[in-house]
Amino acid sequence: MGTSERVLLDPSSPSSAGRSTKHRYSISGSHTNVSLTPFSGNSITSKFEGDEDDVKKPLSARLVDSFRRDPSASLTPGGIGANVKKRQFDPEAAAAATAASPLIRKLKGRHLQMIAIGGSIGTGLFVGTGRALAYGGPASILIAYCLIGAMMFCTVQALGEMAVMFPVAGSFAAYSTRFLDPAWGFAMGWNYAMQWLVVLPLEIVAASITVDYWNPSIALNALYVAIFWILICTINLFGVRGYGEAEFAFSTIKVTAVVGYIILGTIINLCGGPGASYIGFSTWRDPGAFNHGFKGLCSTFVTAAFAFAGTELVGLAAAETQNPRKTLPTATKQVFWRITLFYVLSIFIVGTLVPYNDPRLLSGSSAYDAKASPFVISIQNAGIEAFPSIMNVVILISVLSVGNSSIYGSSRTLAALAEQGQAPSILRYIDRKGRPLVAILTASLLGALAFAAASKSRVQVDMFNWLIALSGLSSIFTWGSINACHIRFRHAWALQGFTPSDLSWRSPLGITGSYIGLAMNILILIAQFWTGFRPIGYQTKSTNWLVANFFQAYLAAPVVVAFYIVYKIWKRPGYVRLSDVDLYTGRRDLNVKMLVAMEREEQRSWPRWKKVYKFLC
Repeated sequence: MGTSERVLLDPSSPSSAGRSTKHRYSISGSHTNVSLTPFSGNSITSKFEGDEDDVKKPLSARLVDSFRRDPSASLTPGGIGANVKKRQFDPEAAAAATAASPLIRKLKGRHLQMIAIGGSIGTGLFVGTGRALAYGGPASILIAYCLIGAMMFCTVQALGEMAVMFPVAGSFAAYSTRFLDPAWGFAMGWNYAMQWLVVLPLEIVAASITVDYWNPSIALNALYVAIFWILICTINLFGVRGYGEAEFAFSTIKVTAVVGYIILGTIINLCGGPGASYIGFSTWRDPGAFNHGFKGLCSTFVTAAFAFAGTELVGLAAAETQNPRKTLPTATKQVFWRITLFYVLSIFIVGTLVPYNDPRLLSGSSAYDAKASPFVISIQNAGIEAFPSIMNVVILISVLSVGNSSIYGSSRTLAALAEQGQAPSILRYIDRKGRPLVAILTASLLGALAFAAASKSRVQVDMFNWLIALSGLSSIFTWGSINACHIRFRHAWALQGFTPSDLSWRSPLGITGSYIGLAMNILILIAQFWTGFRPIGYQTKSTNWLVANFFQAYLAAPVVVAFYIVYKIWKRPGYVRLSDVDLYTGRRDLNVKMLVAMEREEQRSWPRWKKVYKFLC
């Protein structure tokens, strides 16, 4: 292989701030026999973080200092591209920059597990399922959620394997650049960043609409928007620890509420509400289990995908996790239980309590109007007065949680793109508390678009419909790209002389799961194209309406293609050949076989109940 300089992460040297020390190594030898020699030079950990406990400064001075740029924010004085031509992409420098990003690793296992379990439970589940139920019927949404859930399980397992091996900034966007094509990585990075940048104002609007449930005659949307906007922005200014603690609290409430609803819904179904009787599968018989046939089923796929959006954040958070090799596999296993319990089971119960022809399912002013939530409607039908308001509080908390995640997801992605030279360099500004400050402020400022919620004009409604359209298919492209990256990674891993036993952690589904996940994402894109081109009831619609509806359903696709083509022409990067895939930069565990042997030795002493628990969770 020759000798080259790489930046790897040494797990044996944690700093006082809780992050692992980053060192440069000179790598020599063959792929199967690699020798690592420390590279001369200064450690690039933050001096501010390392000396923080020893410096006696007033609180105000420490606060001001914390917003100053981290001295280790770039590998080179000029950043990526300083030593190459302006129109030339440097893949090695890009990989090194994401590996050595000074993001602080303060997320703990409990944070990561709650992000995995309840991080994306929001309006997609609580509100969006109403319209899907009306279009497809209870059997259709149940099938759609099962299929999308299976695809997500495959995707998250693949992401977990790569993120444990390479816990780098930017995660799956950086993997696309490294394993597929820098132009595709550019397109995926901006696709993902734009998805979350758009979601933030939408979620703030949703929160203000949710409050209208209690005060429908009082137009205080602008005040609600201001309160929620300031709250979400403030949480993210506390850094990754603030985000983790907030998500832990939000997710705990959401998970508790969903479990409570499942229990309550089961009781209502079996015993009926006040003055009611056994319900069973009466809604599946009248009006029926399916609506609009196969097209009705296809029309529910995007709604189900939207409900699962955010699941991949667990991989993005790996770069800021204290021990991803220990906590990330556990977190990815939690996805199975969330899919089974929180999505499939709750959707099944909703479908038995609310008929698909209930007019309230389509009465919402937008896809974010909680008054059209089938969860709320099912409780109202049972005659339980207090529970609809309680459920609405849960929806409000879920909306704020997704808004909180939107700033986190977009800011980390923007900062990683800037580190690779694929976004304005100012976005790679990371302060001494490990916050990508400029990226956070950029995402927060775009949240001000939510003030348009105070207006009821048709122009504002149309604007938000197009914003929703921009984020509609974004997750499908992201998940498909994750599966494609894992496939390429495994092929490159084998070609360069490694075996699956050399991996830090292996996906239980292996490369087969990634092929299944990729195929299912492609099928969803095909189904969405069909339902967008020929939607339900298209015979009665005008040409202008059909054109607008198609682009609102499929807008993300031409946007991704445009990003890819523009970057391909601008930078002219080549496709990454399997023999050239970088399998070293950013690897945190350097002696995997020794670590695995130590862990297996420890596991032999576990009691049987713990072995079963660890296998499942």
